[in-house]
Formats: sequence, structure tokens, C-alpha cells
Amino acid sequence: MEREVKTYVLKRSDDDAVPRKLSIDYAAALNSQQLAAVTAGEGPSLVIAGAGSGKTRTLVYRVAYLIDSGVDPSNILLLTFTRKSAQEMVQRAGELIGARSERVCGGTFHSVANLLLRRYGRSIGVEPGFTILDRGDAEDLIALVRSQLGLNEKDKRFPRKGTIMEMISKSENTLRSLEEIILDEFGHFADHIEDLSRLKTAYQSAKRQKQLLDYDDLLVMLRQLLLLDETARMTISRQFRYILVDEYQDTNRLQAEVVRKLAATHNNVMVVGDDSQSIYAFRGATFKNIMEFPQLFPGTQIYKLEENYRSTQPILNLANCIIDEAAEKYTKRLFTRKIDGPLPSLVEAAGENTQSRFIAQKILELREEGVPLSEVAVLFRSSFHSFDLEIELSRKGLPFIKRGGVKFIETAHVKDLLAHVRVIANPLDTVSWNRVLMLVEGVGPKKAHDLLAAIVKGGQPFDVLRGVSGRSGQGLKSLANTLESLSGAEARSPSEQVNQIYEYYLPILKEQYDDYPKRTRDLDHLHTIAEGYPGVNEFLADLALEPPDGSASGVDAPDRDDERLVLSTIHSAKGLEWQAVFVIWIVDGRFPSVYSFVADEDLEEERRLFYVSVTRAKRHLFLTYPINVYDKSSGMLLSKPSRFLDHVSSDLLDQVALVEEGGRGEWGRSHDPYY
Repeated sequence: MEREVKTYVLKRSDDDAVPRKLSIDYAAALNSQQLAAVTAGEGPSLVIAGAGSGKTRTLVYRVAYLIDSGVDPSNILLLTFTRKSAQEMVQRAGELIGARSERVCGGTFHSVANLLLRRYGRSIGVEPGFTILDRGDAEDLIALVRSQLGLNEKDKRFPRKGTIMEMISKSENTLRSLEEIILDEFGHFADHIEDLSRLKTAYQSAKRQKQLLDYDDLLVMLRQLLLLDETARMTISRQFRYILVDEYQDTNRLQAEVVRKLAATHNNVMVVGDDSQSIYAFRGATFKNIMEFPQLFPGTQIYKLEENYRSTQPILNLANCIIDEAAEKYTKRLFTRKIDGPLPSLVEAAGENTQSRFIAQKILELREEGVPLSEVAVLFRSSFHSFDLEIELSRKGLPFIKRGGVKFIETAHVKDLLAHVRVIANPLDTVSWNRVLMLVEGVGPKKAHDLLAAIVKGGQPFDVLRGVSGRSGQGLKSLANTLESLSGAEARSPSEQVNQIYEYYLPILKEQYDDYPKRTRDLDHLHTIAEGYPGVNEFLADLALEPPDGSASGVDAPDRDDERLVLSTIHSAKGLEWQAVFVIWIVDGRFPSVYSFVADEDLEEERRLFYVSVTRAKRHLFLTYPINVYDKSSGMLLSKPSRFLDHVSSDLLDQVALVEEGGRGEWGRSHDPYY
């Protein structure tokens, strides 16, 4: 129990008895729902801000209103997820209320924790001169401790330093044990639980000895301070009498607990967020925080922002219908004054390439209608879903930027496997030979160089590899056998070659990468792509269309070469908007991912992800899915659209079937055939 705070009432003078005159006409600047949240009284408030409903504007006006109402700006704490957003909000509040807003304490959870620990941390052993480790330094310290404990010399491969850091970080941020994290998310390292626990303890001890804090420690130690030092807790809480938190649906358990402790002497906490856009569980964020806020702060007043300023009503009708089926939610109905607009289109394509051709063609048509490329986005659940589309856009001369993840063709494991295919197709390809050889255990740069020299001299490459003895001998012999079995394999289809090399490469993949289960899914997709090619040369030629530049396609658009459309994972698109949005691979098993079928909470997060994708569109929305999807284990399957559309009324969507030019069919409710 916290010690009760006594109050002493100061009597008003006659001048103070007159209500304070506000300097801003809030009612004129805000809609009724925003106004209610901005002018909320004392106590806890939860603002459920629907997509495109003016969340940032509401927070900015709330800061201005508090100052305007006589609150000392230094008593206001604004917690955000980026320093830029905090600075922008305080600056915008300053434009409304004047320079007083500069005294508001605004920043990220971690920057505020840094400030408070330097001021009050001594009581828990944190000296004010502590050093913050960046991610790279923290991983290096883990590697040093791992070596000191002799964990590098184990028979079974031990996780790499980056993976260990990820395990510890997830444990800290979710307030779950390291053992639980390993069993749930890193099951292939379950044999090492005891050693990893020892390593975590030694890592924490090493940091304490050297007065070092890693990024997660800032919040971990602030929580410790607020739990253990009552004087500091009460002092800090009285300093920050009004706490505002942005994007509360993206907080983790640790952050929620810190917010609760910061409000120890009062309940003046306003959190703003959208439960329907909680999509970062993989980072440790929990949907439960926003749902359980009223339990954490009894007496919470809930405000809803439902007027959308981004999308047309037909798009919002679909979004509302999708989220209606959520198992747990704050019920809200997005509406807009933009009543008119085309219905969203659900586009059925025969296969993946037909889907890609439709998107490229439709983008060109939208451009002719006046929609600039910069106002077009293609969104997808996973980065590799856009690979075929990237090739098609390059063919059509449509330049693009890809956000979220590395381009599929540039991932190390895809490049590894393709290097083997290239060596078979062209035994003189020394770049691919070097990559292939360096994957063999015991082969370093010098040995690879010597082997390449012998191969280039004209010797039989397989005999050269088999002639090596020593540590790398067995690995090189296995490589020679695999490549020789496929050499001169013009009759072998690309998919057969990819499949056989995959079987050889899988043990290497497991040895090279701690996250190999995820990477195998990329290689499965490469196999699917290879299925669409009759010969290896065409397969490799099309892949070579992709330049090494990771940010743009490198194809100049005629007349408007400064424009690029956006390809993005949905996670990277959150908070953004475009005139026209294509959401691809709306296929059950791809979106939602088949990996989400096991746990209800995973499936619900996929539903929220779908909702986020739909609400990025201002006017044009296309949901596309191929019906012939290759599944490696069972061959070609007839697919069905995402289960998230099962309950959507046909009145909310234009159903579109693609037909080849000269074929029979129609485009939804219009009658123009597309191909």
C-alpha cells in the first residue's frame, strides 16, 4: 500500500474565483469526440483512436489544453515511441499555446528512463555516470561472457550472440522467464536452457561491475527504482502529475508496469491507442495492455475517436466488418464525410504471376487516371510474397521502393542456394563458386582461392574437390557429389534442381543461421517460383533482373523518374496512407499465415494486421489472391480467400475474375475484361 498523501487546500483570491479564460476555441478546432478527450477531467482516461481519426491532433490539443487550464508544463510527461514524434507534438502544442510547451517533458520511454536513473538511480546501485551499451556492444559483451564460461566449446552448437541477446531482451520486456521464452520461441535450443540461464546471470553481473546498462536495462532498472525506492517513486510521481502515453497498444508488460508506478500519487494518466492496430507481438508488445487498462486504473473514462479523415466510406465499411469478428475488442464504427467512392475489389487470379500482371497493369491505368506512383502501395504479410511482383514491375518499367525486410533475392540463404544452381548452369562462374565453397566447413578465403585457381585451370571441378583431404575433405566431397548429380541436367526442371540442392544445403543452413526455421520458408517459396519455369536459364535470367540496390528497383519511369511506388510489409506500413492500395496474397494459409492457426491470440493478431492493411487506403483498395497455390508437401492446391473475408457481405466488395484478352468473363460489376 502506498502512503496516503495529505492535502492542504489553498483558498482562492477573488481574482482566482473567476474561471480561467482559455486562449483557444477548442470546440471550433475539434470534432465532438476529440473535444471530449481533450477536455477530459482528472483521473485515468483511455482514448480509443480509430485508424485515421486524428490521434496526434488530439494529443497535441490535450497538451495545449492542460497548459491553457493552468497546469505547469513541467508537470506534464508525454511518452511516445520515437523521439521525433514527441518533439513534433511538443512543437505543435507550442504553435497553439506558445513557448511554455517547451517545458513539457516529452520523449521515449527509454530516454525518460535514462534521465530519471541518472537523477535517482544511486539507491539501487546505478551511478549517474553509467554508460549505455548499444546493441553491437551488448552482443560483444555476451560473446565475451560466453567464451569465459566455456560455452563456445560445446558439442552441440550454441546460439550466436545476437540470438542470445534477442532471448534475454524478450524475457525482460515481457516479464517472462528466460526458460519460457526459449521453449516458446527458440525450441531448437531447448537443450541449452541451463547454460543460457547461467550466461544471462554472468552477463548481468559483468554489466553491474562495469556500470554498464544495455537498452533494455533502462526500463528494467527504472522499474526496480520505482518498486524499491519509495521516496524516489513519490517524488517522481508528484513531479509528473499528468502522464500522456501515445500508441499504448504497442507497449509491453514492462512499460505498462512503469506507467502504473509513475502514477503512484495520482491517476491522471491518459493513454491513446487503437486495440485494432496492435500488431507487434513479435517485438514483445501485448494486446492485453490496452484491453486491461481499466483494470490497472479503476474508474477509467473511455473515449472513442471514430470519425476517419483518410478513407472513403466503402473502405471503412469493409474495415468495420473485418474487425467486427474480433474475439476481444473495444467496439467502434469508423465513419467519414467522404461518403462516395468505388467499392473495394476482391480480385481472383489463376496463379501468382497472373496476380502480378494484374497489379502492374492496374497501376499503369491508375497512373493514366491521375494517381501518381508515389500514391500507390502494394502491401503484403511477409516480405517474400512480393518477389514475383518485383520481377513483373521491373519488366513493365515501374520503379519501386521496398520497405520492410530485405529484398527476397538479396537474403543470404536465397543467394546461397542460387549460387549452387548457377555453378551447375555455368561452371566458369567464379563468384558463385566462391560462395558455394565458403559454405563448406573448414574452407576459408585462402583455401577457396586455391580451389578456384585449380578449377579455372581446366581441371575437372568435381575431381579437384574430391582430391582435398583434411577437415574440409568430407564436406567438399559431398558438395562434388551433389553438383555432379545435377551437372548436364538440361532435362532437370529448375524446381527439381532447387529441391535437390535444398536437401544438401539444409544442414549447412541449420549450422549457419540460428533462425533457420524461418529461412526454410523462404527457400520453400523459391521452390514455388522455380515451378513456374520450364528451364534453368529463363529462371536465372529473370532473377538477374533484380539489381543489387536494396532500396529501389533501379528502373527509370518515363517522364516521371522521380516517382516510385511503394512495396511494403504491413508492419512497415502502419501509420502511412496512399490513394491506392493493393493487398496481395489474401489466401488462407498465407494471410493469415498457417503458423497462426495453432493459437487463438496469433490468429487474432493476423486479423488486426489485415485491418491495418485495409485502412491504409484513401480511395482505391484491391485485395488479390491466386487460386492455384503450390504447396511443397502436397503439390498444387486450389486455394480459397482469407478466412477474414468469410463473414464479409458481397455488397461490400466488387468480385473480380481475371481473364486473358479475348477470353470470356467480366470485371466485377463493370464489364471491362482485364488480363
